[in-house]
Parts: sequence; C-alpha cells; structure tokens
Amino acid sequence: MNAGDQAARYSRQILFAGIGEEGQGRLSEARVVIVGCGALGSAQANSLARAGVGFLRIVDRDFVEESNLQRQMLFTEADARESLPKAVAAQRRLGEINSSVQVEGVVADLTPENAEALLSDCSLILDGTDNFETRWLLNDVAVKHTRPWIYGAVVGSYGVTCPIVPGKTACFSCLLEPGAEWGAGETCDTVGVISPAVNWVAALQVSQALELLVGGWSVEQARLQRGDLWRNEFHSSPVPVPRPDCRTCGRREFVYLEGKAQPQITLCGRNSVQIHERGRRLDLGQLRGRLAAHGEVRNNDYLLRLRVPPYELTVFADGRAIIHGTTDPSLARGLYARYIGA
Repeated sequence: MNAGDQAARYSRQILFAGIGEEGQGRLSEARVVIVGCGALGSAQANSLARAGVGFLRIVDRDFVEESNLQRQMLFTEADARESLPKAVAAQRRLGEINSSVQVEGVVADLTPENAEALLSDCSLILDGTDNFETRWLLNDVAVKHTRPWIYGAVVGSYGVTCPIVPGKTACFSCLLEPGAEWGAGETCDTVGVISPAVNWVAALQVSQALELLVGGWSVEQARLQRGDLWRNEFHSSPVPVPRPDCRTCGRREFVYLEGKAQPQITLCGRNSVQIHERGRRLDLGQLRGRLAAHGEVRNNDYLLRLRVPPYELTVFADGRAIIHGTTDPSLARGLYARYIGA
C-alpha cells in the first residue's frame, strides 16, 4: 500500500493524536502473534487487521463449531458446516478485511517444542487462550525473549486483562503462581459467556497493544483491569513491579518451556479433553477408511471427525485429537488408543 492509499484508508486513525502518521507507519511494520482465535482472539485479530498492523500470526488448535458463532466474530455458518480450523477461517476472513496485512494462520497447539519459533519473532503477543497451562508457557517465552504480552480472560459476564512487559511490570508468575488462578472455579462450560464481556476485554487488550506498538505505552499508566458488565462493576489497579524472587523473571527458571510442567489440558466450555501426540503425522484419508465401520466419519483437508455416541473424536493431521463428551483424561486416552492407535 503506497503512502497515499495508507493515508486515505487510515485517515481517522492518523487524526488520533496518540497514533498520527508516525504511529501508523510503526503499525504497518509491526509483527503480532495471537495465541488462540476463539472469542477474544477473533476480536483482537479483527481490530488489528483493520488498524493496519503489518503482520498477524494466528495460532489456534481448534475448529469452528456452530456454538462459536454467538461470540466469535470472524466466523460464519459456512465455516462451521465445513468444520474449518479457526486459524484457516481467520486467515481467509482477515484477507478479505484488509488485503495489505500479511496473515499467517497456524493450525497447531502451542507446545514447548514450537513455542519459541511461533512467538519469539514477533514484537508483541496477545492472549486469546482458554487455559492457564498455555499462558504459563507463553509467559516463559515472553520473559526469555523480552516480548510484551497482554493477558485476557472472560467467563460469564466477567473479564480481566493485564499488560505484561518483561523488565517493567510483574510477569504472569509474579502475579499469579500456579494453583492460584483467577476465576479458576468457573468456566464457560459451567456459567456460559456473553459477547459484550468478550468485546470489552478484547478492546482493552487491543488498545494496550496499539499503545505498545506505536511507542506510546508507559508503565505508570499500566493497569490490571477487571469488570463485570452484567453488574456494571469495574475495578482498575496499577500493575505491580517485578518480584526479585519470581521463579520466571527473577530466577529465570522456564519450567513450562523446558517441558517440565505440561499437564493434560481440558478445554473450556467444550466438555472435552485434548490428547497430545506430538510429531505423529496421520493420513486422514486412510484413517477415514479404517474408521468407517466404527461410526459416522467425515473429514476435510485439516481434520477428521468420528462420532461414536456419546463421544466424538476430532483428529488433526499432526496426531492431536479432541475427545468430546468427557472431561476424564484417562477415558479420553483410552478412546484415542482404541480408534486412532497407541
């Protein structure tokens, strides 16, 4: 996009004093990675693509379902019918929204093996995840490579967000040691979620991201923000400074990145368990033929779904699987071994 086209497209954003022409130029050169493209991630990606961020990487392990459409703004009924991976559907939609933005959709789970490659070459990381295990891993990479990231979470009508800038603010471990998770007692599966709460948190995250990307962010103004939109209750407090005794940013012990603490993940709001079979490549066409006698099977280029009531197995080409219908990891592993193989 030449300077004239950019000035026309982003004219209202350039008029904003906090961004201006210089800030818009910085946005066009910025590289942002969004981890998780569900409710928060799709709202973040939509806003950043429209704002003219030069490069967006979307990392997501999941696929589009009809129940997503209530709150995940990038997806359509056609995406749900095709069971498209969210990263693929997001890349297509963002290309239609702003063709000058380079979008890279990555269908993958964030793991200790791929986290540094997927995160460290970007200037900022946005949290759109649905579990704390991934956030601990994300925090390890961010601290190790000095990359700012912006935490966000929503459940019901309640949301929380906080910018984490290594060396300037407390990191995730400083704020929240494992076992003391914010909102850990409730999930989307138990209390649901409403889209206004999602959009509120995503808007705060994107606002902080834009400030960081254009160079207008200051630690003095950084806030940990919480709010309940249904009750109209909001709270804001300064982000604490780093703790010298912090396991991650103080002692620089990256236990999640080193693979020393990667538990089985139960997915939020899905009555599902994800099975990790890293480095295992599957031929989905052959697998469909083998499983046809066991239940209803359908597949596309990215995944295969086997329905054996009351369970449904969604299997990805990299060997991962989401077992729907249980939250018992042992049962999920048994179903995987029975139908996919040990």
